[in-house]
Amino acid sequence: MNQKPICLITGATSGIGEVTARELARRGMHVIIVGRSAERVAATVARIKQATGVDVETLIADLSSQAGVRSVAETFLQRYQRLDVLINNAGGFFASRQVSADGIELTWALNHMSYFLLTNLLIDTLRASAPARVINVSSDAHRGGVMRWDDLQFTRGYNGWAAYAQSKLANILFSNELARRLEGTGVTSNALHPGFVATRFAHNNGIIWGGLMALMQRLFAITPEEGAQTSIYLATASEVAAISGRYFVKSRETSPAPQAQDMAAAARLWEISERMLVNSAPVLQGGAHSPA
Repeated sequence: MNQKPICLITGATSGIGEVTARELARRGMHVIIVGRSAERVAATVARIKQATGVDVETLIADLSSQAGVRSVAETFLQRYQRLDVLINNAGGFFASRQVSADGIELTWALNHMSYFLLTNLLIDTLRASAPARVINVSSDAHRGGVMRWDDLQFTRGYNGWAAYAQSKLANILFSNELARRLEGTGVTSNALHPGFVATRFAHNNGIIWGGLMALMQRLFAITPEEGAQTSIYLATASEVAAISGRYFVKSRETSPAPQAQDMAAAARLWEISERMLVNSAPVLQGGAHSPA
């Protein structure tokens, strides 16, 4: 039986996800990476193996699809009896409005709903594995985010950056509500901002958006190695083992924007997210601490 701590990380075929996977594998964790492209996943595994001498395992799925999220959870649960660290890292930016296979606006489907559904599908295993950690990669873009409660999917007046900022705000609200629901279980939930990192982020949006982002990254961005440090810290540091419901920047606890600290909004988001699940799924109930 594998006695190494087990870590599942989404969006790990490049950028901070790949660096996080590589460094956690180097530090002795049994790492499973999730990616959409089998070819890119295989290339990532080869790079990690070359750098560390360690094999990581893989799961292939499009996490913008709830069926894809479910397939990841089902396959993981077939292979493993425990989960020590879940890192929700997958995400994207879409300049024009698109919808997922489930008909959900793509930014919302990938950046928020995949976190919500995958975590809930694995929550029993996380609790059985306690102490365990859930790490949610957000962004300081949340500071400009507003929850458009009457139109979360931007069916009117789509703006790619506003949709992205809203999704990053949702990551923190979800992380905080998850922490509240997990209170006393030994499972923690924290969110983080990795920094403005030189990755492939937004390069999928044509010449104007993709070119502008590439230029900004060349001028101002930090490296993926630097950007991954807070994820690595939250996955490994003993001093944060019991800390939950917090937001971290540069491996330090930081106050998020006021709208990210609204626990009534966090509870409202959870309930709306439940209703957006295509099929029934186990969802962590609020328990004794649920708001009235």
